Order: sequence, then C-alpha cells, then structure tokens
Amino acid sequence: MSRPSFRAIIVAAVSLSITTTVSAAPEIKTLEIGAKAPGFVLPGVDGKTHRLAEYDQAKVLVIVFTCNHCPTAQAYEERIKKLAADYKDRGVALVAISPNDPKAVRLDELGYTDLSDSLQEMKMRAKDKAYNFPYLYDGDKQEVSKAYGPVSTPHVFIFDSERKLRYAGRVDDNEKQPDKVTAQDARNAIEAILAGKPVPVETTKTVGCSIKWSDKRDSVKQAFETWAKEPVAVQAIDLEGVKRLLKNNGKKLRLINIWASWCPPCAREFPELVTINRMYRGRDFEMAGVSVDSAETRDKVQPFLQKNQASYVNYLFDGKDASALTDVVSPKWEGEIPLTLLVKPGGEVIYRHLGEIEPLELKKAIVEYVGRTYK
Repeated sequence: MSRPSFRAIIVAAVSLSITTTVSAAPEIKTLEIGAKAPGFVLPGVDGKTHRLAEYDQAKVLVIVFTCNHCPTAQAYEERIKKLAADYKDRGVALVAISPNDPKAVRLDELGYTDLSDSLQEMKMRAKDKAYNFPYLYDGDKQEVSKAYGPVSTPHVFIFDSERKLRYAGRVDDNEKQPDKVTAQDARNAIEAILAGKPVPVETTKTVGCSIKWSDKRDSVKQAFETWAKEPVAVQAIDLEGVKRLLKNNGKKLRLINIWASWCPPCAREFPELVTINRMYRGRDFEMAGVSVDSAETRDKVQPFLQKNQASYVNYLFDGKDASALTDVVSPKWEGEIPLTLLVKPGGEVIYRHLGEIEPLELKKAIVEYVGRTYK
C-alpha cells in the first residue's frame, strides 16, 4: 500500500443534539418504611439464581440497586464493597441488583464507562472489580425493581431480621470525596438495627443516574435516528497536518484511526469506532479518521464513511510525502492498517493497536483517562 499522511489540526467533533419525545414515566413508588421486603428470583453474575429466602438467616439485609454504567454508581463501588466486607461477620448480608433495561440505555449515556448494563457485562464488571457480594440482573422484566421503587443508582434499602424496611436512601453524603463524608447514613442504619435501636435517619434523598425503565427504549431509537442524519465530511490532509494531528495541542484525548476503504479489518472494526465516538464525544475526547486510500480507491472513501455514519472528523491523505508518513506516525510502523492511537494533549501516545481493535480494551483505555466518575 502507499504510505499515507495527514494535514490540518482536527476540528471540534460534531456535537450531539438529540431531541426526544419521552413517554410518561411509569407510576412507580418507592417502598415505604415498615414495608416487608418484596420477594425476588433473579439471575446473578455467578450463573446461579438467587432468591430472597437465601438470606433468611441474616440479621440485616442490605439491598443496593446499582448498575455498571452510572458515574455515581461507580463512585460508590468500593464503599459498597467495604460495607459488605465490614459487616459480613456481623450477620449482615448485602445484595446488589441492577434494575436497568440495557436496551433503554443510549450510547451517549455511556460516556463514563466501558460497559453497559447487560447481564454479560455485569459479569465482566463484577470480575474486574472483584465484587464481594451477589450482583443480580433485573433488566428484562424489571418486576423486582418496580416493587422496591429505586429512584436512582445507587439506592440502598436496609431491612431488619423480620425483613421490614428500616432505611431507604443514599450510602452517604459525599459522592465525590469519600474522605469528607459527614453522614454515614447506610452504616448508621445498619448499626442501629444490629443494636436494636431506632434508625436515626430513616430516609434520605438519593443522587445518581435515573433508572432505565423499558419505556425509555424509544429514546434510544430516536437517538440512532438523529445520529444517522448527522453530516459526514472528509477533507484532505498532508504530512504537516499529520504532525499537528499527532502533537495534539488541544485539551482532549484524541483517537486517531488510520484505515482504507479496501481493508477488510478496517471495515469490520468501523461500527465499533462509530459507537465509541457516540459514547465519549461528550467528554474530553475527540476522534479523527485518516484514510490512506490511493488514487485508485479514493472515490470510495466518502460513500464508505456515509454508509457507516462516521460523523466525526475525517481526513484523506493527499498522497504527497507518503514515504515519510510511517516515520512521522511511528518509527516502528511499517504501514500496516488499521492502526489506532490514543494521543494525550501534548502528543503522548497512551494506546497503540495495530490491526482490528478489541473494543473493550480500547474503551477501557479511553475511560481510564477521561474518568469514570464526576469530578
């Protein structure tokens, strides 16, 4: 293949503006203090089916409605694990339930995560984060979640030995700074129940991501329809432009994908790249695709991009100084494609992959840089 090159500093990624007509939220009430714990039969990430009756011997049962993708849920992961560990030998059982319908989660709601909320992805998260509690899936029918009525993720429900609800609300009062928590609401409730005392604060407001009830699937459909209408453009780039692209003098993490229309692995990975753009472009992240198609195939570039709805910034190497391109991109690169790079502001390459991308690996690299939680 001919050796490519780019020109011009990347322009701002196309911003997403989605107007949706969302149907009225279902009438779901949060379980009231004193109510009995609704039963459940749900699949867990361990491959087993879990029931409320499993925890009959526990003096206290803590049920946390949480999920994979929510920044607030991720901010509380370690604190929930610590709750489970600290009270395990004191007769307290902790169970987490994901209430979200994964088909009701838009891609642009996944900007703080590498994983959505399917059961398979829950298994991956539980393994990655070494969860020390059962993690159950209620995303298909959501009947259990509707019975408990969580408002957001995470939402904690704490029951006494008779399985009467004694506390419902947040984990604590400081999502962003665990070392500055002043109200350990969930812990205080557990301690009070174990001591046979009234819970000092029975309910608190929760802060986090809304529950993705199945009625939000229309919002997902409308998002895809809006993205499909976004303009797709391609501009020429020369060797000096490539150098500027790689220097990344902007403020965002930059993904650069070098590809060609005739390249089978390029075509196979393209849908995942479009997905990644839709997930993260609302963060400090931008994408640039660089086609190295030669004169014989360059007329196929625009149709290919249009077909794949690649509305991020696209370049077509002008073919001049092609022999110098490989050295500009990387002294170790011999021109094979696809080549994908993540470049920090200032030009440091923090991820380099030659060949078809492994999507989860790339998503992890992106989200570990831009952050999983709110600052």
